[in-house]
Amino acid sequence: MRVNKHLILGFAIILLLAISRLMPHPPNFTPILGMAVFSGAIINRRLIAYLIPLVAMLISDLYLGFHSGMPIIYFSLALCVLIGTIIEARVTILNFVLGISAGVIVFYLITNFAVWYGSGMYDYSFSGLITCYVMALPFLQNTIISSMIYGVGALLIYNVINKRLILANNA
Repeated sequence: MRVNKHLILGFAIILLLAISRLMPHPPNFTPILGMAVFSGAIINRRLIAYLIPLVAMLISDLYLGFHSGMPIIYFSLALCVLIGTIIEARVTILNFVLGISAGVIVFYLITNFAVWYGSGMYDYSFSGLITCYVMALPFLQNTIISSMIYGVGALLIYNVINKRLILANNA
């Protein structure tokens, strides 16, 4: 049986990113969105590309605790994997940064809409929705920074190790 070193490398990086979610961090400064886009962009087996970050998230949630917002967060995370699959055929740093940016915006819009709709913290009006989005802006900042650091870092590490694997196989 032939071992797919690229798949194993991608899985190992995603596993490390998932484990780093358990480290102490500022609010919303996690590797999750960068990990999801990375998975979609690097792993060409669709089911595996979706399962790895979702299962990694589930495992870390077993430790961190379950909450009522999990379904919407997992759905948003799956959309980030989808964004990664869109850039899979042409993964460049620019496309990857744009993909992460799109993932962060999608995640922000969906999860904060869910907070507005389901929490009762804001008026059920357009003004209440805008207030919810404005109140979430400090968290958005951390999400953007962490997603870029973890996501682009994972891609760069993957590319460096992948090139060494290719060079080692050609030697």
